[in-house]
Amino acid sequence: MEDSTSGFRIVSRRAVRPEPASSPDVSPLEPQIMELTPWDLQYISIHYIQKGVLLHRTQTTGSALADDLALSFARALGRFYPLAGRFVVTEISGGASGSGACLTVSLSCSNDGAELVHAVAPGVSMSDIICPRYFPPVLRSFFPSNGMLCGDAMLEPRPLLGAQVTELADGVFVALSLNHAVADRTTFWHLFNTWSEIHRRDPPQWCPQDTWSEIRRRWFPDACPVLVTLPFMKVEDIIQRVEFPPVRECFFHLSTASVRNLKAKANAEMTGTAQPQADPISSLQAVLAHLWRGACRARRLPPDRETICLLPVGCRGRVQGVPQHYMGNAVALGVAKCTVAHVVDKGLGCTAWLLNQAVASFDEAKTRDALASWHQKPHILYLEASGDGDPAYIVVAASPRFDVYGNDFGRGTPVAVRSGAGNKMDGVVTVYPGRDGGGSMGVEVCMSPEALARLTADREFMEAVDMA
Repeated sequence: MEDSTSGFRIVSRRAVRPEPASSPDVSPLEPQIMELTPWDLQYISIHYIQKGVLLHRTQTTGSALADDLALSFARALGRFYPLAGRFVVTEISGGASGSGACLTVSLSCSNDGAELVHAVAPGVSMSDIICPRYFPPVLRSFFPSNGMLCGDAMLEPRPLLGAQVTELADGVFVALSLNHAVADRTTFWHLFNTWSEIHRRDPPQWCPQDTWSEIRRRWFPDACPVLVTLPFMKVEDIIQRVEFPPVRECFFHLSTASVRNLKAKANAEMTGTAQPQADPISSLQAVLAHLWRGACRARRLPPDRETICLLPVGCRGRVQGVPQHYMGNAVALGVAKCTVAHVVDKGLGCTAWLLNQAVASFDEAKTRDALASWHQKPHILYLEASGDGDPAYIVVAASPRFDVYGNDFGRGTPVAVRSGAGNKMDGVVTVYPGRDGGGSMGVEVCMSPEALARLTADREFMEAVDMA
């Protein structure tokens, strides 16, 4: 595979298998079967999680760089060995109650390995990635598992995890792709952080192991069947492939001062209202409210149109029994909805308060009940293109709490973070911590070309952000 303009070319592919730890308190890697939870199975028709960091170039290049990364990757996989396994699909004729055919999906911790891709793009510089207003098309080549849905790894044995290192003219881009049906972004960045920490040691060494027991089991609520059956004859009946309208992506930076000002403004606007202030508006809620309002203006939506913001609510720490370092999916969905007029006209504080309440309304008991009954009527998440060409959704992914810029691989703080092409539809917003720390944030926005152009020209929105 080669691109004539960028010179992009894949040099090699290799399977990387987990390297067992030598620590006496860590058990050897033993093949086992893990059953997927409803939190996992709902992502069958979603793309892989794809994130990567842009790093400075060092003297280690070429095959030596790929070999070094493969060594540290194998040792990181030793701590996350289930991710080197494969899905196993079992078709059951007649179903558990004789009501019809069904199937089950399990995770076989077979140590078949993850894939590591070594590529080069000598015609691409770091400035080509970070300077353009919109993401360059070549960036999509820097991620493994492009275009793959999570269910594709159930149709045939395929890696659930892939890594890619792409050497640029003056830098290196290191990326991971993880099947979302096996783990969420918290696990994704935990793995990324572990890989980077092991790699920057000279020579690569094991990190202290303190979470081993938390990756060896899946969490199910008491009333949930441990083997979840899906009422489909085959995996192909679950997967939906959607062609999305063209979108563009850009990256906005919010300084510490800007984030602080938005938060202060949102809370000040709610002072004296009927809304209780026991749970003040957070920095993230204020930033997302600012973006939501700008997006509604940029999309030129009718005032009476309903607009919805979907945001992740982490269940580690919210649901009793889910370990802090749980390896898997542990995310609920917060929903904030109202009319476009409410978002645009009522001010930053009212919009942020909607997001605040979407998080505050999380109910542990209802979450447990939903998981326990999920098998009776499985709810699969599907990516849907707007049928009327007038999208009104904002879908938030990731979190500013993830340690993104700690992934230096011994090359200094990453210059930038970017995501791949997976799940890129109009309205997807990915939030990162800011490179400068101190509460700053970075926001990756995906919208239609026309709407995104209007957003970057929106004076009120741009007053709080920087694209440099």
